[in-house]
Amino acid sequence: MVKRLVIISALVCIALVSQAQTAADSVMLTKFKHYNDSAIYMGTNIHLDLFMSILEAARSKGALQTYEVGVNVRLKQRFFPCVEGGYAFGSISRNGCQYQGRGGFARIGLDINGLKKHPADPNALLIGIRFAGSYQDYSVAQTCLLDPIWGPKLQPQLPDFSRLHHWDAWGEIVGGCQVRVVSNLTMGWYIRLKVLATRQIQEGSILPFYIPGYGYRRDTNWGITYNIGWTL
Repeated sequence: MVKRLVIISALVCIALVSQAQTAADSVMLTKFKHYNDSAIYMGTNIHLDLFMSILEAARSKGALQTYEVGVNVRLKQRFFPCVEGGYAFGSISRNGCQYQGRGGFARIGLDINGLKKHPADPNALLIGIRFAGSYQDYSVAQTCLLDPIWGPKLQPQLPDFSRLHHWDAWGEIVGGCQVRVVSNLTMGWYIRLKVLATRQIQEGSILPFYIPGYGYRRDTNWGITYNIGWTL
């Protein structure tokens, strides 16, 4: 399902680029005719992620929800420094435990535009990196003990871990596009390869199963964001 959505998203972006290119060039060349090759600042884009918020909530039946916004600045058409952030909360049952947590996350990074076009061209094919971190409050209740032979057994005497706090850090390699649809309205997507840096378990504690902005706790994760934005 995810692979199909990625393919469909890519085809939509390609179609939008090809259909809107002529109109975009004429409009944007007029609007930015004062720009030249020495211009540095060429606009700011504010965007809201739609894909992960909807997909994650649908797959978990509302148990997980993530809200994310981002800002990038276009410098000399080639460079897009960016900041992204959001908030996530959820309730997950796994391995006989019930996890509940909520927290925020932030990313900072840089994208490079692979399209060498006129400085006024708003479309971009992007590849970049991110450095990210999250902080969350969570609790883990051990509702039962999973026996490999007899299955789950109720163990009410097992301890619960409540009012816990944890931060995580990771890096990302991203690739995607940003396309002008009409006027200042843009759409775009990213495919993200995430590598977790905080993997050690602190003595006497239990790690959360889920990391805001990263996903389920694994050494590596894949992610997709599909956003709609507005260029200032």
